[in-house]
Amino acid sequence: MENSPLVSTILPVFNGERLLPEALDSIFRQDYRPIEVIVVDDGSTDGTALVARSYPEVRYHYQSNQGLGGARNAGIAAACGEFIAFLDADDIWLPRKLSSQMYFLLQHPEVGYTITRMRLLTKGMEQHPYLNRYVFASEPPCLLPSALVVRKTVLDRIGHFDEHHKFCEDADWFLRASDAGITMETIPEVLLLRRIHSSNLSGQPGLAGAMFGALRASVHRKREKTSEGDPE
Repeated sequence: MENSPLVSTILPVFNGERLLPEALDSIFRQDYRPIEVIVVDDGSTDGTALVARSYPEVRYHYQSNQGLGGARNAGIAAACGEFIAFLDADDIWLPRKLSSQMYFLLQHPEVGYTITRMRLLTKGMEQHPYLNRYVFASEPPCLLPSALVVRKTVLDRIGHFDEHHKFCEDADWFLRASDAGITMETIPEVLLLRRIHSSNLSGQPGLAGAMFGALRASVHRKREKTSEGDPE
């Protein structure tokens, strides 16, 4: 694409030495340019820093452990791009992900963000407690940051990730965007590979309660909005 806008890709990581190279390689294999790649090391104690710094194009940022929300927010604060993308260190982009999403966003200025479909990487998945056969067989739309490309103006309007949430900070953000009427579209292609393993936050205790809290906050926002719109 001629005169393409810069996409800032933010990769939060905590002790991700083993999987980080595959994630970074998937970013640099993208057929979209220009990009900047910001790795936010959220207090790793393994060789994450050495891996990240071995890529000359990577902007590396270290901080004490603040969780995924805090790591993503640090990346957003450092980003220079008009568009923001995210990739978790255990996920992989397919090569046309950014170009497909950016083409759509540039053709549809009314759309605030796009997501893609995903395929789960199957190795070791059968032991993961929250998956079922339907999930194995499907390629669902993916409401996760790794599938997201969003206009920076939307983040400025909605706000960043709520760092008070240990879990479901991403679900909370998507709910806030929906409640604010931000237009979203799904690119009907599998462009994200999501690796499932025992350390996924999706399988940790407390997830259900965190999700319930995010949904309850969404209901509260909608009630407030309805109340503000009622005639006196």
